[in-house]
Amino acid sequence: MRISTGFMQLRALNAVLGNQAALSDVQQQVATGKRILSPAFDPVGSARALDLSAFNASIEQFQRNIQAGTSRLGLEENALTTSEDVLQRVRELSLQGINPVLNDGARADIARELQERLDQLVQVANSRDANGEYLFAGNQTRTQPFVRSNAPGAPVSYVGDQGQRLLAVGPAGAVASGDPGSEVFMQIASGNGRFVVAAAVGNAGSVIAGSNQVSDPSVFTGAGFTIQFTSASGYDIVDATSTVVASGTYSGNDTISFQGMQVALSGAAVAGDSFTLSASSAQDMFTSVQQLIDALRQPIANDNQRAGVANSMNRALEGLDNALGRIIDTRAKVGARLNAMDQQHNANEAAKLQIATSLSAVEDVNLVEAVSRMSQQLGTLEAAQQSFVRIQNLSLFNFLR
Repeated sequence: MRISTGFMQLRALNAVLGNQAALSDVQQQVATGKRILSPAFDPVGSARALDLSAFNASIEQFQRNIQAGTSRLGLEENALTTSEDVLQRVRELSLQGINPVLNDGARADIARELQERLDQLVQVANSRDANGEYLFAGNQTRTQPFVRSNAPGAPVSYVGDQGQRLLAVGPAGAVASGDPGSEVFMQIASGNGRFVVAAAVGNAGSVIAGSNQVSDPSVFTGAGFTIQFTSASGYDIVDATSTVVASGTYSGNDTISFQGMQVALSGAAVAGDSFTLSASSAQDMFTSVQQLIDALRQPIANDNQRAGVANSMNRALEGLDNALGRIIDTRAKVGARLNAMDQQHNANEAAKLQIATSLSAVEDVNLVEAVSRMSQQLGTLEAAQQSFVRIQNLSLFNFLR
């Protein structure tokens, strides 16, 4: 077969160009440190690298979510700590206010400080984060959740919602970045959590209801009873249908037990005085503080009025203690979430390291091997260039001279 000079020159040129392209590729691999310069180099490896990169991007987003959630929960924890301090101060002042030796002016002074603490509590409940979003508004983070109200017995209204923002912090996990104010400040059990003891408005004696509790849950069937004094030394217990279910004598300082409940009563009774035992209901902590303020502002001129103030304050203090318990429980939940985020952050960092290792194995070039190939390719290119020069000079006329 005859091979023309032009064909030989074309083949030599293609060899030069091919070696130049190969040298350019290996030079780029050495310069970038990457083995896969395009999907054509390794389709399977390229797809694997894309998957790993996408997974790494999701991990990075998880870490950003954790950072944002940790910051927000930290602010919530600070707000809860302040709320607890405020409520503790309210409790301390209220116990001082119950002291029978205080006059109306001293109690009014305590009421004024309690009003300041109530205002402070509302401010804390309306705390914001660095973005200006309210911490305790549920999903309505741009709306002030707690507003002052003129409604009787309800000094503060909640206008947020019950939503709870969840942040994805890992491939299979999400953590709440806050708590709605309805759960933290509003929906708190009154009384002892099972029932509430309240003195009738028209009581003429000086009986004060003290501690009360469910003493035997196995026979407790629920509240809905009234203790009615039939005389200074006797009482009946009637149910919701006015049926007498129990009777007893009263000595002026007794603990009455029935239907699995215990109620401590002290003071002088008058026939017709009564105390209702009703089921516990939801009450907000602002109302509990307001009830204490209102009670301390009442003038006291006799034992009957003193008992009325004491009964009101005892009932409000029960709500206050429940509010403190709610704050403490919420702080524990926030702490658990912060711990969960910290653990997930560490797990994500470990995952990022593993992804980086796997990604390096897929797409990074072996520099020692690449440099060796580059030297070899350079030698091959030089040989191809020399061959091309020689072939280009070949001609039959050179042999006819």
